[in-house]
Amino acid sequence: MVEIFSSIESYLNSILYPLNWVMFILIIGGGLYLTIQSKAKPLLKINKAFRLLLSKDQSQKGISRFQALSAVLAATVGLGNIAGVSIAIHQGGPGVLVWMWITAIVGSIIKFYSCSLSIKMRDNESYKEPLAGPMYYMKTGIKKYGKPLAIWFSIAGLFGVLPAFTANQLTQSYIDVLNPNQLIDLGDFWWKLIIGISLTILTSLVIFGGLKSIVKITSGLVPFMVVIYFLIGLFILISNYSIVPSTFKLIFVNAFDFNSAVVGGFWGLILIGIKRAVFSSESGVGLAPIYHGQSTTTRSTDEGLVAMLGPILDTILICTITGLIIIISGANFQELNGILLTLEAFRLLFFGFGDYLLIFMISVFGISTLLTYSYYGVKCYGFLTKPEKGKYYNIIYIIAIIFSALATVEIVIGIIDIAFALMAIPNMIAILYLGKHITKEMKERSWI
Repeated sequence: MVEIFSSIESYLNSILYPLNWVMFILIIGGGLYLTIQSKAKPLLKINKAFRLLLSKDQSQKGISRFQALSAVLAATVGLGNIAGVSIAIHQGGPGVLVWMWITAIVGSIIKFYSCSLSIKMRDNESYKEPLAGPMYYMKTGIKKYGKPLAIWFSIAGLFGVLPAFTANQLTQSYIDVLNPNQLIDLGDFWWKLIIGISLTILTSLVIFGGLKSIVKITSGLVPFMVVIYFLIGLFILISNYSIVPSTFKLIFVNAFDFNSAVVGGFWGLILIGIKRAVFSSESGVGLAPIYHGQSTTTRSTDEGLVAMLGPILDTILICTITGLIIIISGANFQELNGILLTLEAFRLLFFGFGDYLLIFMISVFGISTLLTYSYYGVKCYGFLTKPEKGKYYNIIYIIAIIFSALATVEIVIGIIDIAFALMAIPNMIAILYLGKHITKEMKERSWI
């Protein structure tokens, strides 16, 4: 079994390497282009974004802006940030945080454009829910090549939104911290299987209820848990305030270490930071527009502003707190990866039981992620078939939870990274081609 997993990991890495560079050019290069085109004005309207988040825009169909952002954050905040940043530090050292920040800032502009497009070019008439997301603005906005790009995106999306990372890391954290073998010695394999089946049952109870069922839970849980995580993280940082300045210095020095020991050297370090930031915030991948496209918003750029808050909250805020805690604790010098590294850091810095507290938080975050990711797959499958048939994807989704619980973290990361890259390529092409429509609306509103 070990040899099979090792062979799979090697094969995935061979595919991923060239895709990393394509993603680097499209997301960073494309994001910078959009930033220049918009004169970075969306970033200057953060206050307006928060006001819009809490205001109501009534419509017969859809969900509120707050519910849309909560669902998106449920998909990103949590194991994507908490475990994702630990993987980044494990692979590239403290300096990867700088490149994650840069990618998040650029990514917020990309989200502004993509989620604005999702509102502007959606279908409100033909189905009980708005038909929105990258596949629809590709099909509507790009006459000749839009449909092939939309199909490409949707097929990649079927794999990219599988619950692989979340189910894997949740299971691993339960095995490591709670150690159920002390209670009943079944072996790790059987406990992983039991946990996987339990997560499958719990997820099934919600996702088959559709969009309204999902956002009802996530809009209540996620904001509350983000605040709790922020306060605990802030307490840890204040308790170690004397080390924080030197930690930031270490991060910036390492970020520009041209003799980095990371595979690929300095450019390898940058690629790791970009990959993990993309995984953390999903900027450029095209998932957030699917939820934001369900919003009751009538003005495209208003929804874009609200969507822009996602990378700022999940990567700039949550990832920074997590990264600082890991580096300050010194846990990154241990042979740990993924969620185990973050758990150890919290244990060391929070009275010896921080790992148990983190287990509770990531359980809430992780289950919220499992709930929200399913809807992405439903919409992708619905586009490839018929909207009303999208719900059948949930069957594949819940089965994948069990497989993901048993797989290695390296295989899981490889699959997700490849799928995200294949989603980002058609999505970024579409955004760069259609972005002029959003820029025009910004000019009409005297933003630029």
